[in-house]
Amino acid sequence: MELMLFHGLIAAHIVTGATGAIAFWVPVLGRKGGANHRWWGRLFNRCMLITGSLAMCMATLTLIDPIGTHPHLEGRFEPSFLRGIFGWMMLTTGVLTVNLAWYGWLAVLNKRGGHARNRTPLNLWLQFALLLASLNCSFQGWLIGQPLMHGIAIVGIATVVTNMRFLRSESPGPTYWLKEHVKALVGAGISVYTAFMAFGSVRVLPELALHPVMWAIPCATGIAIILWHWRAVDRQSAARRAAPA
Repeated sequence: MELMLFHGLIAAHIVTGATGAIAFWVPVLGRKGGANHRWWGRLFNRCMLITGSLAMCMATLTLIDPIGTHPHLEGRFEPSFLRGIFGWMMLTTGVLTVNLAWYGWLAVLNKRGGHARNRTPLNLWLQFALLLASLNCSFQGWLIGQPLMHGIAIVGIATVVTNMRFLRSESPGPTYWLKEHVKALVGAGISVYTAFMAFGSVRVLPELALHPVMWAIPCATGIAIILWHWRAVDRQSAARRAAPA
């Protein structure tokens, strides 16, 4: 029964994750601010919230019964390894995905004079939850000797630090919300592609799940997209300031 539930969660996770992975590119590559951008952006955001929540459920079941949820890996990996990678690390990436999707969505909803509304109890709690999950992920990685878990922890902590800097700012600049919106939702996109490339590869070749390249490719691509869009935001802002002159 537990394995059936786990497989059901995996199936739902794949459906929502794949839908979000496709929807991701429309707002990233398309015209900004239009009807298509908003519609596909909402679809992507909702898919990320569901996908991240499902990942947390899958991780919880793995923590409870690592062999029962991954019988195909019995004899190849120790239960402590499965708990670390497919339990604690997946839990952290799930919290990270939900954190970024919700935070990035609020940033755009409250872009006009409503910055204080970004400091909702849920949004602040998600920062605390991600910080706690990241610190635990690093600790669990130390226990089983998996440096990759430290890397995920660093990403989570950096996310909390930059999110809180924006949330705590009293008078954010006119483009601050847009840069945070881009950072958060592209970051959520990174997480879903990482899951497909890394966690998904465990079904084909489990050793690939921990290969640095499987984690580096989506991360490097996402960072490049974020920096490109930030530069575009700065150029547009500079052009608007220079227009009256």
